[in-house]
Amino acid sequence: MSVIYEPKGRAKEYSLLAANLYTGCAHGCKYCWAPGVLRKNADTFRTVITPRKDLLGLVIADAARLACTNKRVLLCFTCDPYQPLDDTLQLTRRVILILKKHSIPIQVLTKGGMRAARDFDLYDKYDAFATTMTFLDPALSAEWEPGAALPAERIDAIKTAKEKGLQTWVSLEPVIDSAQSLEIIKQTHEFVDHYKIGKWNHDARAKKIDWRAFGKMAISLCEEYGKTYYVKRDLARYLNNWPFTNTDTRIIK
Repeated sequence: MSVIYEPKGRAKEYSLLAANLYTGCAHGCKYCWAPGVLRKNADTFRTVITPRKDLLGLVIADAARLACTNKRVLLCFTCDPYQPLDDTLQLTRRVILILKKHSIPIQVLTKGGMRAARDFDLYDKYDAFATTMTFLDPALSAEWEPGAALPAERIDAIKTAKEKGLQTWVSLEPVIDSAQSLEIIKQTHEFVDHYKIGKWNHDARAKKIDWRAFGKMAISLCEEYGKTYYVKRDLARYLNNWPFTNTDTRIIK
């Protein structure tokens, strides 16, 4: 059994390798796709959270197998590496230490805010820190992502990462309010290196958004600010004949 695995489908556009450290996620995001994919009750998923069984032993075995890979390992897809339980267990730090011992590059994707800053000392020049940004409005964030750090704290975390010289990126997915997603680029571009731009899936309300207009404006902003970006395929199909250049950050150069 392995903890580090090769994602498929939409997830593979974010990372070629990934590891999920916990069996649930206390952030309770209303748009979360993980309970459905894992065939778990949504309430149970956000309230009954444990570390993966035999986690550290499996990570050690995987790390030995993947030592010196040029593929970044993403932490995490089906949970958050910096949810409240990690304050006590600090498994994320222990996993990062194992990966770094085996010269494996990482990218952390979290909505845990400043919790993540406690491990910035472990990063090297091949690693990256990222946060998912959905809203700037704290009330909307609290409604949709009740257990996650509020937008201002997520911005503080990525700003802190940049101040420490780390590579940074922001995931703009799901895009629930396209105007706020564009404003996120405007307000964060000074300390974000890269944007991964998606859309909103699995919700009928997404049909009301003009995805072509949003995609064109998001790309234009990134190019205006001199930022690299990756437009996910779900959004790219609305951009026929609109030129853009994706940058793949999944592999270190």
